[in-house]
Amino acid sequence: MATQVRGPQARKAADKKPAKSGGTPAKSERMNPALFVREVRSELRKVIWPTRKELITYTTVSVIFILVMVVIVTSIDTGLSDLVFKIFG
Repeated sequence: MATQVRGPQARKAADKKPAKSGGTPAKSERMNPALFVREVRSELRKVIWPTRKELITYTTVSVIFILVMVVIVTSIDTGLSDLVFKIFG
C-alpha cells in the first residue's frame, strides 16, 4: 500500500529524485535510540490521519461487520450443535 502525502511533505517528496535500486545499505550497525525516535516521528508526520467523520464511519462499519459475523457464526454453531444432539442423542 502506498503512502499518501499531503501538504509541505508532498512538495518535498516530489522534489526528491527516485532512489537507486539496491535495497538496504551495507551498513549493519545498531541504530541509535535517538535516531530511531527521530525517524519514527518523521514517518508519523507522513501519515494521513483520518478525520473525525471518517473515523466514526470506519468504526461503525467495523462494528456492524463484527456483529453480522457474530450472528452468522453463532447461528452455524447452534445449528450444528442441534444437528449433533439429534444424531447422537
